[in-house]
Amino acid sequence: MLNCDFARVAEELDALKAAGVRAVHLDVMDGHFVPNLSYGAPVIADWRRRTDFPFDTHLMMSDPGRYLDDFVAAGCDVIIFQIEAVPDPIPLARRIRAAGCQASIALNPPTPLSTIEPYLDEFDAVLVMSVMPGFGGQKFDPTALPKVRALRAARPGLRISIDGGIKPETAELAVAAGVSWGKGVGRENSMIEK
Repeated sequence: MLNCDFARVAEELDALKAAGVRAVHLDVMDGHFVPNLSYGAPVIADWRRRTDFPFDTHLMMSDPGRYLDDFVAAGCDVIIFQIEAVPDPIPLARRIRAAGCQASIALNPPTPLSTIEPYLDEFDAVLVMSVMPGFGGQKFDPTALPKVRALRAARPGLRISIDGGIKPETAELAVAAGVSWGKGVGRENSMIEK
């Protein structure tokens, strides 16, 4: 929920439900890790009272652990954080899972897959960024696809998602590479970013 009319979020959520969307991806930006600001846990808590959608929450923040309890209390189901912000991700992943949420790790286009490979057993999912986070409307970076293929080959059962520049033609490429969940792509558990 980023590209929507924030004065009419309840209607936006209802329209997504009517369209068959099964989850929403929430882009939380702190103005530090990424240059933009979006919304935080209090806003998400308001949305939680309005919908039963699973909330796939991407914390594009310099210190996601500092605010983790707020996002858990707000009703987030999946908590995603960036390896670039948390170089030792195991303690935070374990806190997320202990709080009853699923833990996911994200990596930016220039970040090598090797930075997260030692930690994959601690995560329910991986988010491969196909744009640099922080701005909507960017062009899909195809360097994300080899990462997806390598992850799929190494971890056949891992939930792999992708974010950025997804359109029908790039969604097709992403699914062919092994993405199983994403903003605009997927199989049985697909979600679409509005």
